[in-house]
Amino acid sequence: MKILNKNEKTGEIKLLIQTPDDLWHIYNLVEPGDSVFATSYRREEKVRDKLRPERMEKKRMWIGLVVEKVEFHDFSDRLRIHGVIEQAPQDLGEHHTFNLTVKDNLTIVKKWKGHQLARIEEAVEATHEPLITFLAIDDESVLMAQLHQYGIEELAEIRSPRVGKMYPQKSAREEFFNEVTGKIKSTDVGEALIILGPGFDKDALYETIREKLPEIALKTSLFPTSHSGMLGVQEALKGGMASEILEKTRVALETKLVEELLSEISKEGKYAYGPDQVRDATQRGAVLTLLVTNELIRKEEIESLLKQVENAKGRIVVVSPKHEGGRKLKSLGGLGAILRYKVDWS
Repeated sequence: MKILNKNEKTGEIKLLIQTPDDLWHIYNLVEPGDSVFATSYRREEKVRDKLRPERMEKKRMWIGLVVEKVEFHDFSDRLRIHGVIEQAPQDLGEHHTFNLTVKDNLTIVKKWKGHQLARIEEAVEATHEPLITFLAIDDESVLMAQLHQYGIEELAEIRSPRVGKMYPQKSAREEFFNEVTGKIKSTDVGEALIILGPGFDKDALYETIREKLPEIALKTSLFPTSHSGMLGVQEALKGGMASEILEKTRVALETKLVEELLSEISKEGKYAYGPDQVRDATQRGAVLTLLVTNELIRKEEIESLLKQVENAKGRIVVVSPKHEGGRKLKSLGGLGAILRYKVDWS
């Protein structure tokens, strides 16, 4: 994401969408009632007579909407903003939808909250984060997935061919690895490829990649995990075994903070979760880091809580429910806090 213009007095910020992850950030920034401006298309209708309107070609124009609804679909590379036209050469008061994607720009006018401005800065910095691809392997399959700032996208699952009379074991293994390397070759794996899983299959796969795709082998790392598949990817994200690149990603940060909260809960330490406990801890000025799902942050009753945390110099992290850490936070009511000191909740 790139900031093209910022006017603090009017609350106007113009943004350039540079990556698909930026769409997720904008989804979390735009709320009903905001004004959003972008270039879009409207069709004029020229009436010949009362019975037959003539349909004209769509015309490109600058349109301003009062937002009613925002829609984001996982891994679709598209964001939809619905609203009522407040500024345009025509059709004032009618409904319109912006379909935004990479390379589009938009202007948002609103009363900005502190955590929203912080999110924009994070998105600007995250534009330079590397694309990371995972290969989670066991003796039955390889799962290929990529890490986005809002979750993990499963790209493919390659099943190992059955070993039988027609295929000696060695041939079946070679066929399996050849299919995997073919998929790697046809995919933009980004700046890092991480092979993970239990046992020694990952080592054998790495040797095949080094032989057939030496340039990709140079950016490949191996990590032992107790699980394969998506569970193995989630295990790597929890920390400890991940590289510095992985630890800096948004999903890894959110996952690590949720795991830290769960650890504090398990040992009855510095934690609060659920509306009542978090509100109490906030009033005490005890909140160090507030974790809230993006679904919950849109609710009006949460706004005063966020302001109190910001005033007390606490950190606010909006957590995506589209990965395991976010789903765990959602099971706690979507709201939790790591505290500066222990509070007795008994």
